[in-house]
Amino acid sequence: MRLEAGQVAVVTGAASGIGLAMARRFAADGLKVVLADVEESALEKAAAGLREDGATVHARVVDVGERDQVMALADDAYDRFGAVHVLCNNAGVGSGAEGRMWEHEPNDWKWAFSVNVWGVFHGIQAFVPRMIEGGEPGHIVNTSSGDGGIAPLPTASVYAVTKAAVVTMTESLYAHLRAEHARVGASVLFPGPHMLRTGLWESHRNRPDRYAKERPRKTPYRSLDKWEAAMKEAGHEVEFTPVEQVADLVAEGIAADRFWLLPESEHSDRQIKARSRSMLDRANPAYLESFILD
Repeated sequence: MRLEAGQVAVVTGAASGIGLAMARRFAADGLKVVLADVEESALEKAAAGLREDGATVHARVVDVGERDQVMALADDAYDRFGAVHVLCNNAGVGSGAEGRMWEHEPNDWKWAFSVNVWGVFHGIQAFVPRMIEGGEPGHIVNTSSGDGGIAPLPTASVYAVTKAAVVTMTESLYAHLRAEHARVGASVLFPGPHMLRTGLWESHRNRPDRYAKERPRKTPYRSLDKWEAAMKEAGHEVEFTPVEQVADLVAEGIAADRFWLLPESEHSDRQIKARSRSMLDRANPAYLESFILD
């Protein structure tokens, strides 16, 4: 699929971070962009900035965990622009879970799955049938993570499980689209290869009441700045990947019809090989040992 002026891109989680970077890249290529996010003030600011740059923008407050809201987003996009060519199911949250898995609150899992897994599925159901019916070239990009999508970081197990699910969902979507001989492609995105400055660390600010914590946290939420400072104090320099670089990877991957939007990384390659070797050898997952806590 070639990204061309006049096409329409829909991006969830678009008020900041990777989502906003993708929207800016699409707008720079001449696409009309539909921004969806749960945070109204940040969404309005993002839309205003894009309009100032000359983009055609429509913004809508959406909780992707609510199917009716995603369906309404699709209705709105098609009513306004008549078609959708690119769909980026990008909205995501951290869970806020603490301790061992058996100590987690059920609401930590319910909230993370609502956004990170159900949100992607809702996007697929709301948009893909219409994209296929429209008969024009199109593409779906689902955001996963190296944490879970490649191998889990056990200290963030809830998030890892949801992102592993996104990979399998996108693989299945790809197969279904091919079986239908659709002119719509699919990709799974692994942002990176390094850390990213996004709002994921502050996901709790938008946590809905229906998934509220049932008990106070034992430790306060740690911001990205605090985590980075702690890493530096421990003698570890942290590298960051600009979100604009991730957006470029997405645009180039769509144009190349590339399924795995996985930036080159020796670390990721080692993880993939170690996990694959463990499975092929029917061996215990030694690749997790460096993460196992005392």
